[in-house]
Amino acid sequence: MTISSSTQAQFFHSLKSTIPSYSSLVDEIAETLNVSMDSAYRRIRGEKLLDFEELRILCQRFNVSLDKFFSLDSKSILFQGNTNSYQSDSFTEWMEDVLSQLNLVNSFSHKHVYFLVKDMPPFHHYYHPALAGFKFFFWMKSILLFDDLKNAKFAITDNHFEKYREITQKTIKVYNRVPTSEIWNEESLNTTLRQIEVYHEMGLIKNSNDTLALYQCVLEVIDHLEKMADAGRKSSFGHPPTEDSGEYKMYLNEIVLGDNTFMAELGDSKITYLNHSVMYFIGSMDKKFNDSMFKNLENLMKRSTLISGTGEKERRQFFNKLRKKVESKMNLVEV
Repeated sequence: MTISSSTQAQFFHSLKSTIPSYSSLVDEIAETLNVSMDSAYRRIRGEKLLDFEELRILCQRFNVSLDKFFSLDSKSILFQGNTNSYQSDSFTEWMEDVLSQLNLVNSFSHKHVYFLVKDMPPFHHYYHPALAGFKFFFWMKSILLFDDLKNAKFAITDNHFEKYREITQKTIKVYNRVPTSEIWNEESLNTTLRQIEVYHEMGLIKNSNDTLALYQCVLEVIDHLEKMADAGRKSSFGHPPTEDSGEYKMYLNEIVLGDNTFMAELGDSKITYLNHSVMYFIGSMDKKFNDSMFKNLENLMKRSTLISGTGEKERRQFFNKLRKKVESKMNLVEV
């Protein structure tokens, strides 16, 4: 089986969009197919057509589908992603995959991330070590079902999650460099607040002071998000923006509830990540699908209020409402 030279050119263009901008496509092709650089160049230029086995190897290596290259009349959309392996290293794999995806986005000179927020994005939990520790504990215990946490309770003083601090900081550092637009509403804190509340009610947080401390962590993250929204740029927790800080746009939409859709622009390509199984995402680079998703996000932003860099009154009102939501939870905790 062979494909035409024009289709082959489209195929290699698609492969290029799946690798970091600093990587060499010809090097990747030569290594993957175990051919010389000259042979790789000939294939990329369409001088030598790929055979079926080479197509299979390249599709497997770069996680792409041939459907769109043959103009098949299909309504199917190809997604790639990971699921819970239920192994002891599943959380580490998840953390590394998140960092890898962000590094890919950050490698492009033109990049932008869009987030339709349902739950506060995971990166924002990372800003506060104690809150990140609780979130990790919740994910491992209730989502990934770690056996060694079956009878465990959370305490802020525990250092079980210290081993994730390095990758957490790497993730935040990369995320802060990527320009981002987030669409929020008042419900966007509910999931995290409910997780703290339920664990407290179930006795899975060792003492009430730790519960109150976690709510205080959320308040401090809210303060930090407000500062970023005011500046219109990202920053490290407790610090002002730096020269390499990415643009930060926050929109308030009071009608539409988010679904944690995550879209990234990579040069002249786009990728959409859809949330599944609470903390996992599947991604697609299907052009028609991404164009449709981007148009939807654009429409939502047009019908939302920009509260970063401008709209001070709306911004203050929104963040004050978030604080009152947290404080109402704190008032229910008996010490």
